[in-house]
Amino acid sequence: MTKPSQPHKSKKPNQGKKSKASSFWKETAQTLGLTVALAFGFRVTIAQAYYLPPSGSMEPTLQNYDRVMVDKLSYRFQTPKRYDIIVFEPNEAVVKGCGLSAEKQKSSLIKRVIGLPGDRVEIKDGTTYINGQPLSEPYLAKAPEYELPPITVPAHAYFALGDNRNNSCDGHIWGFVPQQNIIGKAAFRFWPIDHFGNIDK
Repeated sequence: MTKPSQPHKSKKPNQGKKSKASSFWKETAQTLGLTVALAFGFRVTIAQAYYLPPSGSMEPTLQNYDRVMVDKLSYRFQTPKRYDIIVFEPNEAVVKGCGLSAEKQKSSLIKRVIGLPGDRVEIKDGTTYINGQPLSEPYLAKAPEYELPPITVPAHAYFALGDNRNNSCDGHIWGFVPQQNIIGKAAFRFWPIDHFGNIDK
């Protein structure tokens, strides 16, 4: 004799909806978490945006409040080249030389690489000399009005100056940028939108 079948228990009307809603929000949270993780990883290892403070030290190449994308990957495979515009963390010499406030000590700086390791740099009569040869600098706002006696760039360091030479607290004041302080290379400008594109030499 067969047992009578148990009556089928139907789901409550809202049970299916709650299950779908819970699944949707779970998937959404996972997707957002993955997106945030990827974005953070991209910023840490590959690139990040940099906002130019109102110092005017890189004019006319870069203007106050410009935003540039910093390539953090290239220097893992090659060393900085002359004329590269680099973003770096200030060391103690920079902090003292420029009299940076506690707040600004936490901010990165941006300058142009002029001297490479081993280069002999000198500035006189409005011209920069590298190893005794005048350096072509069409990007300058104005020729430097100061003199810099010959100095030799040490190993694992770079000599960097602002394009607005007479209004820039840079290597002619505080010396050299240690290689380990370099965050990356300014690759292109993305704001303001009418100046979007590569940063000209």
